[in-house]
Amino acid sequence: MPKMKSKSGAKKRFKLTGTGEIKRKHAFKNHILTKMEKKRKRSLTKKGLVHKSDKKAILDLLK
Repeated sequence: MPKMKSKSGAKKRFKLTGTGEIKRKHAFKNHILTKMEKKRKRSLTKKGLVHKSDKKAILDLLK
C-alpha cells in the first residue's frame, strides 16, 4: 500500500498552534475592497481560529 498523502491545499491554508488549535485566514479580503469599511478590512487581516465543529475534518485533511 502506498503512503497516505495529506491534502496540499489544507497544508497551505491551516497551521497548528502549540495548544492544538488550528489557525486560519479570513475570507473576503481579496478584491473589490472599496465598498468595505476600514475597520472591517483591518479585522479581516488578522488570523482566526477554526471552530471546534470543523476541527476533526481539517485534522483529517492534514494527516
